[in-house]
Amino acid sequence: MAAIQAKGKTEEEPARCAWARTPLSIAYHDLEWGVPVHDDNTLFEFVTLEGAQAGLSWETILKKREAYRQAFAGFDAALVARFRAAQVVRLLGNPGIVRNRLKIGSTVSNAKAFLAVQRELGSFDAYVWTFVGGTPRMNRRRTPRQVPAQTPQSDALSRDLMSRGFKFVGSTICYAFMQAVGMVNDHTMNCFRYEPS
Repeated sequence: MAAIQAKGKTEEEPARCAWARTPLSIAYHDLEWGVPVHDDNTLFEFVTLEGAQAGLSWETILKKREAYRQAFAGFDAALVARFRAAQVVRLLGNPGIVRNRLKIGSTVSNAKAFLAVQRELGSFDAYVWTFVGGTPRMNRRRTPRQVPAQTPQSDALSRDLMSRGFKFVGSTICYAFMQAVGMVNDHTMNCFRYEPS
């Protein structure tokens, strides 16, 4: 553990997952990552951000997160689903987000698919949590190398989302989404945020 100085006083930094190294990633790790999410707006935010992250670092997406909130109507799926071609073109000129036509277009089409899930099942939350039986899966990872890129559950989620018209929802993206929204707990066992069941 690294010691830090605070006004002449030494404090021990808590043990964290190895990927949390920068102030932004540490704050995200400590406050959000792996915390169970049951709010549809936040779930749509993570569907969007995880898809945008494909091929990029999560740090890049965290830096752009506020710009994404502004660009995509606070992740209100009902509003995003009504975006027209002219709005997509404007977003392609927005330096605050990932300016990829396919990713921007997929956010709009994913919003429509998201609303369809809500109409069918009452909420996206009710739908997505069925892939882990309604409660977080508590994993026992000792090292980052033990954390898989995908699992049978993320494979199943990916297949089902694709069948419903979602894009940028491959199994690896789905597993990152599941980790982010607390469907699985992949904090390593030495991390202060790991809480065994």
